Amino acid sequence: MKLEDFIHQHREAFEEEGLGPGVWAQLEQQLPVSKKTTVVSMMARHWWKAAILVALIVNAGLLLKHMNRSHNTMVVIPEMQEMQIYYTTRIEQKLDELKSIPVAELGLDSTTRKELELRNDTYRMLEKELANNPGNERIRAAIVRYYQMKLELLDRILSEHDKHNNNDTPSNKKYVI
Repeated sequence: MKLEDFIHQHREAFEEEGLGPGVWAQLEQQLPVSKKTTVVSMMARHWWKAAILVALIVNAGLLLKHMNRSHNTMVVIPEMQEMQIYYTTRIEQKLDELKSIPVAELGLDSTTRKELELRNDTYRMLEKELANNPGNERIRAAIVRYYQMKLELLDRILSEHDKHNNNDTPSNKKYVI
């Protein structure tokens, strides 16, 4: 016998009658009567939850405003952006020249080479200060001075290296007749 045939033959055994309407009426009478609540009455009981929610929304808004301000520092100061591009390209050129020279010829240790990199710890500190105080002229002047000193140092290292290498070649020696 197949399952479908069995189900058709014993269908009445599977079906049950539901509860009568009188049972539902009795259950509804036993339930406590709830009064209709309004938003104001709910807020009166949970006013502190609403206050916390408002405080969280205000804090999130202030945080977003602060984050947008610090990310747009270079956009607000276009001359700083131009200056940064100018010095960055010049310093990068000098660093590339320096990297083409063998390490043994330069005589610089790894700490000094790391300090010569463009974005070292000093640069990151100045950039962070500028982000926190975008209108501060002293910080802007310190950044400009940082770039100038970095460029002067790289120029001095490269010129000393050239001077040292040029003195060793016989073509640069002057002969007296």
